Amino acid sequence: MTIELGPLGAYLTAAEATATDAVALEEAGYGAIWLAASPTADLLSAERLLDATNRIVVGTSVLNVWQADAETVADSYHRIAAGHPDRLLIGIGAGHREINAGYTSPVAKVAGYLDTLTAAGVPADRVLLAALGPKMLRLAAERAAGTLTLQVTPEHTRRAREALGPTKLVVPGHGVVLDADADRARETGRAGLRQILGIANYANNLRRIGYTDDDLTDPFSDRLIDVLVFHGEAPAIAAGIHTEITAGANHVGLHAAGEDPIGVLRAIAAAARELEVLRA
Repeated sequence: MTIELGPLGAYLTAAEATATDAVALEEAGYGAIWLAASPTADLLSAERLLDATNRIVVGTSVLNVWQADAETVADSYHRIAAGHPDRLLIGIGAGHREINAGYTSPVAKVAGYLDTLTAAGVPADRVLLAALGPKMLRLAAERAAGTLTLQVTPEHTRRAREALGPTKLVVPGHGVVLDADADRARETGRAGLRQILGIANYANNLRRIGYTDDDLTDPFSDRLIDVLVFHGEAPAIAAGIHTEITAGANHVGLHAAGEDPIGVLRAIAAAARELEVLRA
């Protein structure tokens, strides 16, 4: 049975997420918290947030298969799921050549990681893959609950939905900047994307869906920034989320920029409820 996430999720950095943040997001109507920056294999950061809340789902986004020992992750999953059934998702990903020593054959590495989780009794419908390209999407369709993606566009979501079929989860993530000044908001978005867009996996995926070197060369085109980072006032951001839902997303994770990310996330959730834009 796939966990029901609802339409809205929030990204928090695993090392910095607090119980207070989790409670505030649950009260605001978020269905899931995604722990960014490859949480540790003991999953204590997820457990802490689950202990503080009543219904919100917590997922890893994503555990790096080169760093987080799969057997330890499986043990952690069982420990936490026993106390919080149907509230923990394990997102895993193959990392990046520019970052991870020994990076090679990412699909084979992820498949082997899944073998270990499966052998340890972690249900496939509790695992999501960070799948960008066709081979990893195929693996997600065959062996996981779906895909958990970052730095993607509604067009990629449409293709992911087509690849995974109607029953799997498709969970894209986007940056959000609550700022009515479009130029300033784009600059905030650019600052957050510079390091990420220098990673070949992300850049190559964007090329596959129609972006060019002109878009992907710093300072990056406005059309690229606008599709990767939802910005403007809260209703405009909610409308951007709706484009992902209509493209085939089950749920959209939001990375809020600024000094008060929880306040930003609350404002967006309120706008989404008021405008009912999250109905597909």
